[in-house]
Amino acid sequence: MATARTKRRRSARPFLPTTMRAAAIDHTGPASVLKIHELPLPKMGARDVMIAVDTAGVGSWEPSQRSGEWGVDDAHFPLVLGSDGSGTVVARGSRVRRLRVGDKVYAFNFGGRNSGFDAEYAAVSAPSAARVPRQLDLLHAGASPAVALTALQGIDDALHVKRNDTVVIVGASGNVGMLAIQFAKRRGAVVVAIASGRDGTAFARRLGADVAIDGKRANIAKALRDLDLTPHGVDKVLGLVGGEALTACIDAVRPGGRVAYPNGIEPAPRKRRGITFVSYDARTGAKEFDRLNRAIGTRPLTVPIAKQFRLDQAAQAHRTVEKGHVLGRVVLRVAATE
Repeated sequence: MATARTKRRRSARPFLPTTMRAAAIDHTGPASVLKIHELPLPKMGARDVMIAVDTAGVGSWEPSQRSGEWGVDDAHFPLVLGSDGSGTVVARGSRVRRLRVGDKVYAFNFGGRNSGFDAEYAAVSAPSAARVPRQLDLLHAGASPAVALTALQGIDDALHVKRNDTVVIVGASGNVGMLAIQFAKRRGAVVVAIASGRDGTAFARRLGADVAIDGKRANIAKALRDLDLTPHGVDKVLGLVGGEALTACIDAVRPGGRVAYPNGIEPAPRKRRGITFVSYDARTGAKEFDRLNRAIGTRPLTVPIAKQFRLDQAAQAHRTVEKGHVLGRVVLRVAATE
């Protein structure tokens, strides 16, 4: 017979509907293929949590997935995109102990099951989610996981940035770059940002870059040579975009320096003798989120939001991302009242 305490615990469990609204695609194509669907809730396993989504990040890679250019060859349609986001745990699998129903969480589920964040509910493995640090609200937490984990792991694990290193971040005004600047400064580095346009360089300076160079207009090689900050050459480069700008920065790296870049950067840089090159994918898991939460807890993290859209405006969000030169993260406010 259930005790009164058990009954209270059961009654506190949120009611779960059988269906949800989701921005999904029935086939690949332009942004217009994103439509609102009424879909069954995603299936949840013993090691999973179900999240009632508040905010979903719109990654720069998602239009490529939607168009069929990348990564959906074996997808099951209708396909719900959205690799990261935030919300509230409304159910947990029988083997989940770290998270509880009612926890405010953020999560990164890239390459996971067919359960994206562009929906009212998402099911993710428990290690792919973590409690939101108190320094962030759900909006800014939902905009963070994919880009923050990529930035932090690039600065710490791939580059091993330490105090007084001169670090050049190529693509510093992008979504990963805007957080990489902040993590590099926390390590005591001198940060040189290669950003896009005058507004991009101003954006990078506001986030803490010591120097910001306009990658569109400046002679990057000359600008780096002229810096008193780098008399012996650049110590480390984080390449978040490929091409001539990245090549010019690698040319400035001193012997024994390091270059890191996320997998997928095109064209990938050509390796040089005497310089360590590291390509990487952002990892997600309990340890990775714990480290991110500690990093955020030491000093408030600025997570710029470029534009917010409702769930039924997912196509507009994709068009905004596809236009490029977005200073800050584009997000869907899934829980917003329409």
